[in-house]
Amino acid sequence: MSASNVLFDAPGPRARRASLIGSIVAGVLILAAVVWVFFTLAGPRQSGGITIPGMFDASRWEALAQVRFWEIVWEGVVATLSAAALAAVGAIALGVVFSLMRSSEKAWLRIPTAWLIEFLRGMPVLLMMLFILLIASTGAFWAVVFALALYNGTLIGEALRAGLASLPRGQREAALSVGMGVFQSKMLVEFPQAFRQMLPIIVAQLVVLLKDTSLGYIVGYHELIRSTMNQLSAALGNRYLFTLFAVTLVIYLIINLSLSWFARWLSRRTASGYGSGRKKSGTPKDDFDPDQALLAAEATAAARQSEGR
Repeated sequence: MSASNVLFDAPGPRARRASLIGSIVAGVLILAAVVWVFFTLAGPRQSGGITIPGMFDASRWEALAQVRFWEIVWEGVVATLSAAALAAVGAIALGVVFSLMRSSEKAWLRIPTAWLIEFLRGMPVLLMMLFILLIASTGAFWAVVFALALYNGTLIGEALRAGLASLPRGQREAALSVGMGVFQSKMLVEFPQAFRQMLPIIVAQLVVLLKDTSLGYIVGYHELIRSTMNQLSAALGNRYLFTLFAVTLVIYLIINLSLSWFARWLSRRTASGYGSGRKKSGTPKDDFDPDQALLAAEATAAARQSEGR
């Protein structure tokens, strides 16, 4: 039984028909909005009695031929990826630690960890960056890295904890029966399975982490948006503002869509039932939804805890 069947009932013919009609209407409205935006941007406009060419006019894209333009853009991309890579490593490491501490059987360790996780989850990432920058005086780069690692580490830790709690009890019982301790069982038997089960969710959260590096603009870190929309805009003028916006958007889409594709590919590789058995049966591969998988894992964990009471 899939996660969607556990959480939701299958829609009937009337619901499917209403969903189809709603999808068609929404598609038409979206298409009309896109066409309106396109012609609005393409049309010339008046400013101070002067006719300014539209956003898609060739004169607005001349800056793309400059070598210095792409050098500054590349510096922003490298800065963004550097902060995201370090923050991702820190978030995964903290997530592992938080999941083990949060699932500990010792109350003096589990309860303070739960308070700390809720505190970090409730604090906005930007406020965390400002706090680290002003209090610790780490500089903009490390303020971005530490804030993203702390915030996303708590989310990854909760995902791993749900994965640990959703495992069958027989896993720990089998480990204890061969002489392992509780901690050995968790590290050598349970945690590898939970990590593999939640790996697509972790990758999806890392995509969010990468996008959140744009908040470094506020604390003065020269990531991609600050390099293009601030540094290049000041050097080239507002005439190329839409060009800079389009270039920045395309770069972010390429990076994030690549990571999203990797997350979907990874989910198919790690999903239960993937392999020759599914290929032989001819059943299509279901699209993976990280949110639904996490909800299913948490529901399973809650059910097992209620059975144990």
